[in-house]
Amino acid sequence: MKRPTMTVAWLCGLSLSGCDLAPVYSPPHYVLPDSYKGSEPFQVAQPDQVLSPRGDWWTMFNDLSLDHLEQQLETDNPSLQAALERYTQARDLAAEAQSQLYPQVSIQGTLSDNKQSVNRLFRGSTTTPNIQASNVILPSASWEPDFWDAVRNRAHQQKRLAQASAADLVTARLSLQAQLASDYFGIRGLDQEIEVLRHSIDAYEKAVEVTQLRYSGGVGSGLDLARASSQLGTAQAQASETALQRDLLQHAVAVLVGAMPSTFTIPPAQDTQPVPPELPVGLPTELLQRRPDIASAERQMAAANAAIGVSRAAFYPNVTVFGNAGFQDRGWNLVSLPNSLWSIGSNATLPIFEGGLRRAELQQSWSLYAETRDNYRATVLAAFQEVEDGLSLTQRLKSEVAQQHEASDQAAQALSSSTKLYDDGLDNYLSVSVAQVAQLTARTAEVQVQVRQMQAAVSLILALGGGWTVQGLPNEKQTLPFGPLGTSAQPNRP
Repeated sequence: MKRPTMTVAWLCGLSLSGCDLAPVYSPPHYVLPDSYKGSEPFQVAQPDQVLSPRGDWWTMFNDLSLDHLEQQLETDNPSLQAALERYTQARDLAAEAQSQLYPQVSIQGTLSDNKQSVNRLFRGSTTTPNIQASNVILPSASWEPDFWDAVRNRAHQQKRLAQASAADLVTARLSLQAQLASDYFGIRGLDQEIEVLRHSIDAYEKAVEVTQLRYSGGVGSGLDLARASSQLGTAQAQASETALQRDLLQHAVAVLVGAMPSTFTIPPAQDTQPVPPELPVGLPTELLQRRPDIASAERQMAAANAAIGVSRAAFYPNVTVFGNAGFQDRGWNLVSLPNSLWSIGSNATLPIFEGGLRRAELQQSWSLYAETRDNYRATVLAAFQEVEDGLSLTQRLKSEVAQQHEASDQAAQALSSSTKLYDDGLDNYLSVSVAQVAQLTARTAEVQVQVRQMQAAVSLILALGGGWTVQGLPNEKQTLPFGPLGTSAQPNRP
């Protein structure tokens, strides 16, 4: 009767195996607008879909210097490398959790020489030797049948957290790339401002010469000379301040590309005027599938869902099967049948009373899931806000650039008319001074609005996910860096 009983027990154990206590997981389906700026309805991201790069988005700006800097950032930025190491660590944690699904096999070897006290308690015979060797070779194995899927859910949890870490790596890379592009266009805008100030300073120096000649000839007043000189000094000080701002931005770019600020330079480019690219209108329709931070938030929610299954499994018996076999001898004649030994058995632990520990852990797991669900919703709402802000900025700044360009042209015409009247002796220098200030202010404002337009385009690209799609980040299996035998390494860099 013993064999049928063992068979029935084994079949019962197999029937219990694979009893997943984690809640059935499905991604959240929030109420979304039917259209977004006239585009088609949104699509809800699937849990097995993540983001992957389509290409280098910054090439849309057609700037070779920017292309080179972005490539340098990819290889040399220390913050990006640190994010990559965090992803590597997350993959290793997933491999650790996955390893518990397999039997744990080890071998122990012991060589010892032991002496007992002659006065030891309950010593049976005075003829028993006090000194004796003990040499042991003992392979052993243990395995936890995953009846309640606790081990599998731990593995699922760590794999999904590794997926979230992969999405965080994408987010970090995209954020650094956008920061670099924004700083770069800021530098190019300051180059244009410096060029505007250089032309203005040349004109102001000539104006000082004219007023000096008129003052020396008794035609002009000292007030005109003082105004011209003051205007020149103010423009020179503004040029120094602009050069300082350029230096600071250049230092920031140096850190982003992993270079020493003291040795890093970006050559000036006064004649280039960046033009923002035309972004595809249909991009916002797939926003939930393109944002790496949304993918990360969803994967964290899926991991929290698996953690509930682990907490539920703690209420049920934990069973471990173990066994060992080997040889033991007082000398070196280990491998012989009389010196063999073996042991096989199982261990089961069932919690009876722990003062509410398991229930508290389960409630914490549910609360953690609710927190990740709310964080997911907050991330989605923030994504819509960022895209909305980016669209508003690009649309409004496009009009503002045209308006400011018209204002700059009008200011230049006013300065030309005031200068001619002054040269003909029909007006004083105050009108020229006011026109100079207006012209410099208008031209500087035009350059600054153009820079804001470029930076707004970068921000919108960042808000849209940088052109990412839903195929590139690893699935759960791909998060494992290697197989159970430690081979077939799978380097995976999203």
